[in-house]
This record gives sequence, C-alpha cells and structure tokens, in this order.
Amino acid sequence: MLNKHNPLSGFLYQVMALFVSLIIVHTLYVTVIRPNADAILEQQARQQAAGQAIENERSIYIVLKDFEQEACFILALWVFAIMGLKTATILKERALLSRTLINISPGTSLLPEDTREFSRPIQNLDEIEQTYLLPRALLSGLQRFGSTKNIQDVAITIKDICEHESERLDSELSMVRYIIWAIPSIGFIGTVRGIGAALGQAHKAVEGDILGVTLSLGVAFNSTFVALIISIFIMFLMHQLQLLQERFVLDTQRYCDVSLIRHLKAL
Repeated sequence: MLNKHNPLSGFLYQVMALFVSLIIVHTLYVTVIRPNADAILEQQARQQAAGQAIENERSIYIVLKDFEQEACFILALWVFAIMGLKTATILKERALLSRTLINISPGTSLLPEDTREFSRPIQNLDEIEQTYLLPRALLSGLQRFGSTKNIQDVAITIKDICEHESERLDSELSMVRYIIWAIPSIGFIGTVRGIGAALGQAHKAVEGDILGVTLSLGVAFNSTFVALIISIFIMFLMHQLQLLQERFVLDTQRYCDVSLIRHLKAL
C-alpha cells in the first residue's frame, strides 16, 4: 500500500497507472477493434462499388474504432486505477474501526495522568497504521488531554483532525474530476473533427458517393456517444467514493466520541 502522505509515491502510482492503461487499451485496439472495423468498412466499400445496398448493421467495432474513443477508454481505465487505490485505502483504514485501540471498560473514567498508558497500544501500531486517521485522532486527543486536562480541547482537536482529513480526501479527487471533465471534451473534439471531415466530402455525396460522409458523421456522433456513456459511469463511481469517504470520517469521529471523549474526566 502506498503512503498516502507521500506526494511522490502518489504521483508515481498515477504515472504508472496511466502508462499501463495506455498499453492495455492500445493493444486491444490494435489487435481486435480496428482490424474488425477495417474488415467491415472494406466489405461496405465492396458493396458500394458493386452497386449493392450497404448493410446498416451498427457494429460495436465501428462505434469504438476512432482515436477519440480510444483516448476516452485510456482515461477511464486510468481513473478506475486511481479510484480503486483510494477505495482500497479507505476500506483498510475503516477496518481499524472494528478494533479496540483504547481498552476502557464501561463506566471507567480516564484521568489526565492515564493518557500515557492508553497511548501505548496506539504507538505500538506499525508505521503505516499510525498514519491512518483513527490512530492520529485518538493519539492527538490523548496528548491534548494529558497536557491541557480540558475535555473541550480534546473534542476540538479530534474534530479539527477529522475535518482536515475530509478536506484532504476531497482535494485528492481533483484529478478524478479533471478526467471526468476531459472525457466528454475529447468526445466533442471527435464531433468537430467528424463534422469537418463530412463537410469536406460533401461534393462526393452530391455525386452519389455517400460512404465517406456517412463514416465522417459516424465519427462525430460515435465519439460523443461513447464519451458521455463513460463519463456518466465514472461520475456515478466518484459519488460512491465520496460517500464512502464522508461516512468514514464521520464514523471515525463517532468512534472517538464513544471510545475516548465520553470516558474523560478532568480533575
């Protein structure tokens, strides 16, 4: 698991994820999608040359064959990798909520001089787990109570840590939001390119050769169609990830209230 507090490791992961997405999608296009699309287009060209009616079968290979659709799938696979890592990190941190990090019996009070003793189990966690939200919030709360002996200060400290974490998690979704914006934009680029190519072949349509115009208009509409479908799906996943993050932060704050703050007793 990458260290979430190390920007370099996160950047390297994103670069590697983009590189792998590019290889996977481009390989699929070169070996499967474009060869099948070219075969269908050659068959239609032969039918038109022979004066036969062209079959209007809407093949998935024709819909996906252009460079704009390929770029959209590369970005989609890239954003899936980014969101997958964030989801796995949240689920791993959330698993700590089912563990007893502060073992205080019901009805027992925690005094300021007891904070060092109850901090040891948290400090004995491995290095990665100590960077998670729950251990940081609990340890900061215990340290603040030991130094100030004020329960209100503990509550404010834990709340501030949770709010800061919520803001950090939201800011880290900026790349996901950018990709969600970029995918439809690439689709619209394909639309402009396709309509421009169709207008450039308008004279052929007047002469009776409508295949080129049809293909160009296909580029225009297929690129936008694919981009919007992918964008809608990614937007749904992003909202689910945001919901998971928000619930995690709220559950962490509730865990601290129940397991720590309610047991504190100032002298």
